[in-house]
Amino acid sequence: MPADLPPLAALIGRGYTADVYAWGPGRVLKLFHAGQDVERAEREYRVTRTVLAAGLPVPAAYELVEAGGRRGVVFERVNGPSLLDHVQARPWKLPWSVRLLAELHTRVHRCPAPVDLPAHREWIAERIANAPLTAVIRDAACRGLAALPDGDVICHGDFHPGNILITRCGPVIIDWGRAARGHPLGDVACTARLIRTARLPPWAPAFLHLTLRVTRPILYRKYLAGYLRMAGGTRAEVEEWLGPLAAAAAAGPPVPVG
Repeated sequence: MPADLPPLAALIGRGYTADVYAWGPGRVLKLFHAGQDVERAEREYRVTRTVLAAGLPVPAAYELVEAGGRRGVVFERVNGPSLLDHVQARPWKLPWSVRLLAELHTRVHRCPAPVDLPAHREWIAERIANAPLTAVIRDAACRGLAALPDGDVICHGDFHPGNILITRCGPVIIDWGRAARGHPLGDVACTARLIRTARLPPWAPAFLHLTLRVTRPILYRKYLAGYLRMAGGTRAEVEEWLGPLAAAAAAGPPVPVG
């Protein structure tokens, strides 16, 4: 525990980018790991407040804090399993979970993005520039990215079943630290790619790793079909983003889900 956290700030959650601590009645502190982008906490705080005001089901964001040299955000405490854990315990609810994923993502993309949010396209371009690629592959990825449409909606950037909590009052979307301004189908392509390629954190139980491998093809097809039916667009338009995103992913290891 960071030295300047109060003694009662018990660790209640662990993620790839942050730890979560109890932080008084009805609140938690999401404390980002050392080495994370220093702007990530500020962006998550700002975007969460924006999408809450727009009517999306997200936890309230109360304040920014610093503890042990790490940046964090104090959030409303939301109790409930992730959608990933929920469907693992109830595999017969897989069709329902995929519909919910698509419906919530459609709602996210109805929100206009604040003008000061970084552009999703610029994030992809920066990752491509920093990836260990041959000149031919990098040039092809940059040309593909340049040909894709711009957009001005909020893109979650890390939208997957691990970032949706199932509560007694309904689903809640968390983890807005990668939010950007961009085209909705670019964000859909990020989720589609996560469904196909993301790995779970190494501390996840073995049965969850197996479940993810088995259900990937179903999740991918049903999620895309559901989203496109509700929001418009084609599978071909989504898949045009996959080449640049794959090149961007070469800048670092696959990001675990969770």
